Amino acid sequence: MRAHRLFSQLVNKHRGVRDRLLTAVGRIYARMQGVVIGEGGWIVGLPIISGADWGSIRVGERCVLNSRPDGTALGTSHPVVLRCLAPGAEIVIGSDCGLSGTSICAAVRIEIGSRCLFGADVLVFDTDFHQHAPENRRYAQPDWLAISRPVRIGDDVFIGARAIVQKGVEIGDGAIIAAGSVVTRDVPPRAIAAGSPASVVRMLEG
Repeated sequence: MRAHRLFSQLVNKHRGVRDRLLTAVGRIYARMQGVVIGEGGWIVGLPIISGADWGSIRVGERCVLNSRPDGTALGTSHPVVLRCLAPGAEIVIGSDCGLSGTSICAAVRIEIGSRCLFGADVLVFDTDFHQHAPENRRYAQPDWLAISRPVRIGDDVFIGARAIVQKGVEIGDGAIIAAGSVVTRDVPPRAIAAGSPASVVRMLEG
């Protein structure tokens, strides 16, 4: 039993050193890609970042961006993705947020408040990505302003694993989005929403 404890302590110490090293490398990489990162954050594993050179990606203080499967209970299927798709696009993440394998793609603006928690592999996007007209849809250059609407997620929001937040949605402060839900319309503050499309199932007390 004593040997088991010693081995566990050694493994945990190794993981701590590894995570600090990965965070240092991750912060350097993110800054090289043009991301503005607040103090005290952890970047565990390398995220996928693109488009910050023609848009803006800002991450608040003390945020955790986890791209490693062993960094969260459910594991993640891919790294965190932060991607601006069009000139002038903005991604703004408030302070004290935790994201694991989250994909955020903005053609106009995605704003996430403070103290938000996203479960594994959540998707957030503000665009349809492709033209609506079927003719030459695969190859046509998107008219981003025509097919995109901003997304705003308030403070203290919890979004469960593999939920999807689509364009034009506003999620109010303190709301909960159930795992696997598809959010296509606004969710009021302190509401619990679930399903596809997501609808309010009840309100939080207090």
